[in-house]
Amino acid sequence: MDEQRVRGGGPPQWWRHGPPWDGAAAPARWPWRSTLLVTVFVLVGSSFAGHGQPDRVPLDPYARVLLLVGSVLLLWRHRYPVGVAFGTVLAAVLYFGAGYPYGPVFLPVALGCFGAVVAGRRWAAWTALGALWASHLLMAHWLYRWLPPQHDHAMPWGRELAVATWLVAVAAISELARTRRDQWVRDRAERAQAARRRADEERLRMARELHDVLAHSISVINVQAGVGLALLDSDPEQARTALTTIKAASKEALGEVRQVLDSLRTPGDAPRAPAPGLDRLPELVQQAASAGLTVEVEGTPPRLPPGTDLAAFRVVQEALTNVVRHSGSRNARVHIDHDARELWLRVDDDGPATGAEAGGSGNGLAGMRERAAALGGTIEAGPRPDGGFRVLAVLPLKVTSKEDDR
Repeated sequence: MDEQRVRGGGPPQWWRHGPPWDGAAAPARWPWRSTLLVTVFVLVGSSFAGHGQPDRVPLDPYARVLLLVGSVLLLWRHRYPVGVAFGTVLAAVLYFGAGYPYGPVFLPVALGCFGAVVAGRRWAAWTALGALWASHLLMAHWLYRWLPPQHDHAMPWGRELAVATWLVAVAAISELARTRRDQWVRDRAERAQAARRRADEERLRMARELHDVLAHSISVINVQAGVGLALLDSDPEQARTALTTIKAASKEALGEVRQVLDSLRTPGDAPRAPAPGLDRLPELVQQAASAGLTVEVEGTPPRLPPGTDLAAFRVVQEALTNVVRHSGSRNARVHIDHDARELWLRVDDDGPATGAEAGGSGNGLAGMRERAAALGGTIEAGPRPDGGFRVLAVLPLKVTSKEDDR
């Protein structure tokens, strides 16, 4: 339901759903390919850089060991970002302290501190970069007198400013990547939460539909089955009528259950049959009559949006089902009224209650309240002061909800 695809070019998947180096998406792997590439680049680049800096100490095995160590440390940048950040800085400080030429030695430092910031160790990255700049400042403007190469002079402040600018740029880019990564993580969590919420809403909707379809029909079947068993010997013709009612009720229930299941199998297709509405109220009254319940209907329903029409039908259906199951009265009244904004449905019976669930704590009333709340309406259900039970539903006539979008 929450699947997203890239069509017609557009950004790649990782741009929408998170970077490939996101540690929350997959376990950390050994970045040996990128580390090998960086190592070769640093070694070869430093050799070329040394040719253009004859006043610096030529590269020797010690220098190459420092360059190699600083680069190879990047293998552990995902697992130990703090250690790698400080390790690459230490290798660079020793390299500059020995008077070797400037070059791509800064690259392992940048990648190590970048990995530390992305991993959430900002203090380590900033401290390491600060230590590198302070060490360079100290060696370039004070300790150069005692460090190789001999007869060296202080670095111009313009070049020192360039070094400081480079370090700040590394920190800024790392922070930007960290912010972007956090945003990706939040977006992914929100998408997952929205998907779970939609799944829960759909599950509750299907549970309501199945309950409303089955509860009414099975209540009619249960009553008629009792009548058929009681009259099987004494009045076979009446028993036959009861069995005919059972057959009709079960056929209708099966048809509605198939419609619900079809919407589950092919959620993108249009339903094969229209959803029930208050236009089927006479049919509902006839089914209630077959269960021994006399229903009087007052008022005429207006033209309703599909979601409101279905909810109104299910409210009346569930209310009549509760009368059949839980009331000693064999009479019920359905009153329909409306104005320009709201529809009122009132279902009354004269009681008394005969079932343990007559107080309205079952799933039926809970489902009715969920339907009404989804449309912005309300359900009130409870005993009347003069006896009996009343269900009062108030549903808006103009609805902009998920129920109407289906």
